[in-house]
Amino acid sequence: MIFRFVGDGRPYPDHGLSQREWAAIPPRQVRLDQLITTKRVLALDVLLDEDSTFYGDLFPHVVEWDDRLYLEDGLHRAVRAALQQRNSIHARVHVLQQNRAVDAAGSAGAETAFGDTAARVAPWLGRV
Repeated sequence: MIFRFVGDGRPYPDHGLSQREWAAIPPRQVRLDQLITTKRVLALDVLLDEDSTFYGDLFPHVVEWDDRLYLEDGLHRAVRAALQQRNSIHARVHVLQQNRAVDAAGSAGAETAFGDTAARVAPWLGRV
């Protein structure tokens, strides 16, 4: 198994990070089998394109929420790593916590209102 689960959509609240804010988060190593994808479809032309990272961030974007790691951006990089028989990648990990956001380095971000997000996401995670 490559990923923990192949999901469809983001079950976590919107974090509102810009590309510049993502770039400020230092990358860390993440195991592929701990990731839950937020996309079911992978464009084969993007996977096979040698210049696919030319215009984007070199590191995939991962959101940690509810003790789970969601691969938000960089699915083609993760699949490419798996095809190269690697079991981990370096990614920027943004940690979302109840009522506030914290990046992997531990610095607090803006306050976030979660509302009934847990109730809406529970069925997606298989919880009742």
